[in-house]
Amino acid sequence: MVKGSRIAAAAAIAALALVGGATTAGAAEATAYDSYVALGDSYSSGAGAGDYGDSGGCKRSANAHPQLYADANGINDFQFEACLGARTGDVLAQADALSADTDVVTVSVGGNDAGFVDVMIDCTTSFDQGCIDRVDEAKEYVDTTLPGLLDGVYDEIRANAPNAEVFVLGYPRFYEIGGSCNAGLSDTKRAAINSGADALAETTSERAAAAGFTFVDVRDEFTGHEICSDDWWLHSVTWPVDESYHPNAAGQSHGYLAALEGAAG
Repeated sequence: MVKGSRIAAAAAIAALALVGGATTAGAAEATAYDSYVALGDSYSSGAGAGDYGDSGGCKRSANAHPQLYADANGINDFQFEACLGARTGDVLAQADALSADTDVVTVSVGGNDAGFVDVMIDCTTSFDQGCIDRVDEAKEYVDTTLPGLLDGVYDEIRANAPNAEVFVLGYPRFYEIGGSCNAGLSDTKRAAINSGADALAETTSERAAAAGFTFVDVRDEFTGHEICSDDWWLHSVTWPVDESYHPNAAGQSHGYLAALEGAAG
């Protein structure tokens, strides 16, 4: 969700935030899918999960759920297009990798368009009401502007990959309310930020369904593993700062991959 060019601003406020299984990707098995293309933003590229190889600024991780899914299911024709900081316009360009031969597509997008980098910065530097107001502004965008942008992306995916099964992945809630850590934010702010994730899920689910795609909701998988829980699957403010508020390797495997496998098999 976090855009690299803006999250750097969080470095100046990092002092305000004190950060406190086995994966399913085993032996390859036969799959109904022969050709897989993974589109999207940093939640699909795996920023925050490490092991980025030579993917440069896109931070495509070997621990990201698309790579794990391809490995676990023996998909040799796998194109990993997701990239840190991607917005809907970037994913439209990524969709050029699709074709009539593509069997399965995964995509996550929308958080950068809605400005959730700014939300996290503003919520860290403002009082409770300032955070609530900034989240409400983002939610208004999600309700009014984002649907049309998502429709454009989903239409492009369907046009370029008419035979593919498409899975649209959402975002987790960031915080456990009443958690035991000091992450620099009040429970009021944490609840407001979580409500933004819920608004994204609602809009994304609706537009995915309208396109005939399957929405993969990861919020249940991350419940009990948010920031300030006993077992974090997400980073708080961290270094490098562009990995802040992203899933770690456990979040990619136990959260995202588990949800994808539950939907796709």
